[in-house]
Amino acid sequence: MLNIEGASALVTGGASGLGAATARLLAQRGMKVVVVDMNEELGKSVAAEVGGVFARADVADEGQVQAAVDAAAHLAPLRVLVNCAGLGNAARTVDRKGVPFDLKAFEFVIRVNLIGTFNCLRLAAAAMSKTEPLAEGERGAIVNTASVAAFDGQIGQAAYSASKGGVVGMTLPVARDLAAIGVRVNTIAPGLIDTPIYGKGEASEAFKANLGRSVLFPNRLGTSEEFASLALELITNSYMNGETIRIDGGIRMPPK
Repeated sequence: MLNIEGASALVTGGASGLGAATARLLAQRGMKVVVVDMNEELGKSVAAEVGGVFARADVADEGQVQAAVDAAAHLAPLRVLVNCAGLGNAARTVDRKGVPFDLKAFEFVIRVNLIGTFNCLRLAAAAMSKTEPLAEGERGAIVNTASVAAFDGQIGQAAYSASKGGVVGMTLPVARDLAAIGVRVNTIAPGLIDTPIYGKGEASEAFKANLGRSVLFPNRLGTSEEFASLALELITNSYMNGETIRIDGGIRMPPK
């Protein structure tokens, strides 16, 4: 069992949704959390709430992420990274008017979701390698966020599915790479999770309720807290390594 109390954690996309819930749970378990996000207002609010530090960073920018890693290492030994930052861009490969998907838009999704994930984990792992090893030589744990779209990509999700499929695909080889320094790597593939992306209000609630009916059981969207609970298990359970786990209520996404 990885002892995380008193250590520091880096949570990307930590200003809201999955990242914010994870930051709160890790802080409750005694970690010093660095909240990484582009949204300064929300990021500072979450950081203040959990007694942590906010770091504004584009996850694909080496210098900005290195500064966030340094901030975490300054607080306490860096033992945990949870990559939650991500985005989507829904568009058909060729639309009904015969116009192809904009290549710049495709590249942007890959840059944030895949390259950004790798950038954060490589820099965080380098910092973890310099910490004192704990029991069985363990130095830390990394949790990445993919999506069920990596397996069940819907119409219009070519860029998103490709980026999340890439995260799934690199999980095992990166875990094998980092075994040498005592760092474990796992990935969570969420299904339909209730996050701010769906908006607020009566129409939003009705839309989410309708989406929830497609979930096998329970017939609802998942919560950010349920994601955070799984992330914590993957972090602390020392025998979890190199795995991708779906958290989706048993849903298998239809074409559209």
